[in-house]
Amino acid sequence: MWGNRRGTEPTEARSALRIRAVLSSVALPIALAATIFFAYAAAATGLTVWAVEAGIAAFIALVAAIDLLVVWYRIRRARRPHP
Repeated sequence: MWGNRRGTEPTEARSALRIRAVLSSVALPIALAATIFFAYAAAATGLTVWAVEAGIAAFIALVAAIDLLVVWYRIRRARRPHP
């Protein structure tokens, strides 16, 4: 299955890692700020909706941080010389 390629994609296709890094770098501080704001609103008002919003924003921050780590790892791996 793997040796019989029928698609037109290049064999050495690369993703746009730098734009992913930029997007994650922008999303991470925004999501962290939103998490703090929503957590403060939840503590001040006692409404559950703010706690849910804080959880959603924290999840987005976590995904952005993991994506940023993966992108940095892939960029560093691509820069290493191949033996």
